[in-house]
Formats: sequence, C-alpha cells, structure tokens
Amino acid sequence: MKLAIKIAHCIVLLSLSNTSIAEQTELLTLQTALKIAVLDNPNLAQMQMRSQAMAAIPSQLGSLPDPVISFNALNLPVNTFDLAQDNMTQLQGGISQDIPFPGKLALREQTAVYQAEAAVLDVTEVRWHLLRDVKKLWWTLFYIDRSLEIILANQELLRQFVNIARTKYEVGEGLQQDVLLAQLELSKLLDTDIRLKGARDISCAQLNALLDRSADQAIELDNEFFGALPALLNQSSLFQQAEDSRAMLSAQRKTINAAQLRLDLAKKNYYPDFKVGAFYGGRSDTLSGQERADLLTLKLSMSVPIFAASKQRHAVDQRSSELMQQRYILRDQWNQVRTEISTAYSEFQQTKKQVVLFNSGIIPQARQTVASMLAGYQVNKVDFLNLVRSQITLYNYETQYWKALTQANQALAQLIAVVGNEEIYE
Repeated sequence: MKLAIKIAHCIVLLSLSNTSIAEQTELLTLQTALKIAVLDNPNLAQMQMRSQAMAAIPSQLGSLPDPVISFNALNLPVNTFDLAQDNMTQLQGGISQDIPFPGKLALREQTAVYQAEAAVLDVTEVRWHLLRDVKKLWWTLFYIDRSLEIILANQELLRQFVNIARTKYEVGEGLQQDVLLAQLELSKLLDTDIRLKGARDISCAQLNALLDRSADQAIELDNEFFGALPALLNQSSLFQQAEDSRAMLSAQRKTINAAQLRLDLAKKNYYPDFKVGAFYGGRSDTLSGQERADLLTLKLSMSVPIFAASKQRHAVDQRSSELMQQRYILRDQWNQVRTEISTAYSEFQQTKKQVVLFNSGIIPQARQTVASMLAGYQVNKVDFLNLVRSQITLYNYETQYWKALTQANQALAQLIAVVGNEEIYE
C-alpha cells in the first residue's frame, strides 16, 4: 500500500508543469529578453550607426565642390626677380569654382537620400530578425525546461517501478524481466536528460550572444502563464500587410529609386561641366615711376565629352542593367516573402491544432489510462510491461504537447518577422 501511494504521488508530479527544476537565480521573461536585445545587441547597434552615417551623405553630395583660391606670380623675370622690370609681371590672386551641369548635384543628393532611407529600413529589418531570433531561442529554452521537469518526475516514478518490480521478484511474485525493463526505461530517460541539458547550454549561449552577455551566464526562465494561441488573419491579408509593412521590400524600392537616379545621372554626363574663375593681378610701377594699371582676369572653361562612345554610353548601359537587376531582386524578394508567410502560417495552424488536441484529448486520456493501469496492476489484473508502457506513452505525449506549443510560438515569431508587423491577428 505504501508503494502504491508513492506511485500515485509521482504521477501527480507529472501534471505540475510549472515545478522548478532548480532554484532560480535569474528570472528572464520573454518581454525582458526582447527589451535587452533591442537595447544591447551589437549587430543592431552597428546597423543604427551605419544608418546615421548614411544620413550624413546627401548634403555632402548635393553641395558644390569647394572653391579654389590661388596666388600666382606671373611673368616674373628670373634674371633680376624685379617686379617693376617687365610690363607683364604681376602678382595675382583669384578664386575659381567647379560647377557641374545643372541637375547633376540634385540627382546625386537625391540618390544618397534614397540610400539613407534604405539604410533606416535596413535597421528595422534587422530589428525584426533580432526579435524573431530571441523569441525562438527563448521558446526553445522554455520547451527544454518543461521537458526536463517531465523527465525528472518520470525518473522518480520509474525508480519506484524498479523498486516494486524488484520487491515482487524477490518474493517470487514478479519476473526479473520487469526489473530490467524498468531499469532500461530509466536509463533512456537519463540519456535524454543529458542530451537536453547539453542542448540547453547551447541555446543559452546563443541567447546570451543576442543579449550581448557572457556566453556562460546562467539563464532561468520565468514560469509565465500563456493563454490560448491567437487566431490569425487569412493569408491574403498577411500578403497585403507584408507588401505595405515589410522593411526589406520598402528598402529595395528605395534602392530601385536610387538606381533610376544613377541612370538619369549617367545620361546627364553627356553634358559638360563648367569651371569659372576671377583673378586680380597687381602690377608695380615702372622703374621710372610710371604707374601701371592692375589687371582683372575672368575665366570660363568646360569639359568636352568627346569620348562619349566609349565612356558615357557604356556608363548608361551599366546603369540600365543595374536598374533591371534591382527590379528583379524586388520580384525575387516578394516571392520569397510570400513563400515564408505561407510556410509559417501553415506551421502555426498545424501546431496550434496539435496543442488543442494534446491538451483537450490525448493527454487527459493518457493520464486516465495510466491511472487505470495502476489500479489494475495493484490487483494483479495488468502486467508490469503494460503499466510501464502506458507511463512512457504519457511522458511522450506531454513532451510532444510542449514541443507543439513551442513550435507554434516560434512559427508565430517567424510570421511576425516576415510580415514586418505585429498586427496579424483577427
């Protein structure tokens, strides 16, 4: 009777999925992990710095080149270096300015504006990827912790089974194979326990890296309560949301706009650039004291694109090909996004149904089966093998339930990142 009470106690432990497997030294909720990642992740930070750097470029490209101030000594006689010796000798100072053909500066500036806007959208895209990765790793740890709790309870239960089988065998009421069977199943659980703990260490290191923390820092999750999985919008609505919200697609559209302006600029290079200048030359009086007038020089020069057939024309061809390349990239990205949405949507719906089935049907039935087997075993109406098998089956179902719940939430994290919007629910 005492052994039966101990077995019943162990079975009760299996339903307490929120029992702690160790004293928690740090409680990390999912929301806390997400906040830390957004604040501290170095990859996101470097993308933000890149965006800030790109934002400083447009005004540089939209400004005229710096003017050139020059000081010259013209027609200076080298035999005497006397400024008054020759009429053409003068000390000259002036300023010159390069002026691109009208419209070129505006095109360069607007191209850089589109690139800077694309860089901002790249930050948003990286942020969504970061949040997705943190969620997936957090849920992986959640699943492993739940599995370890179930294994711990099952280990205790199988040890009780071993003791029961050994006691019956010693008094001649049982078989040695019952003892060996229970010991084998216990060894399998120990092996699973070792593998899960190793997987947990790896997931902890990966999550710590995203949170910019030491890889060996311990992580204990908060046993939060999670309600029912949400209902999603249909796939057509998700496609429309992704087209409007996905940062990757918006960034590529900005890149296409920039490529179009580069093509326009290449066409502008058929036209000349200019250079203007003004120079003032001061002359000394003659040796006899006669006053000489100072001189003013005005300068206008322009480039002549005489190599247009081998230079400008090929530049236009290059930019045209680059523009088409960017358009094809957008089409490919859009196809990829729709595929990812459909995949994540299907995975979520499938695992959601599994969660409901396990929680409302399979697991309660399996628990009733174990209780019935235990009652029958106590009066020698059920053999030991069937009792152990029913308990192992319950263990597998409970583990599959937590795995399905984890996969559903990971699929949801993937779907949010692919759509680029959290408003994906009905």
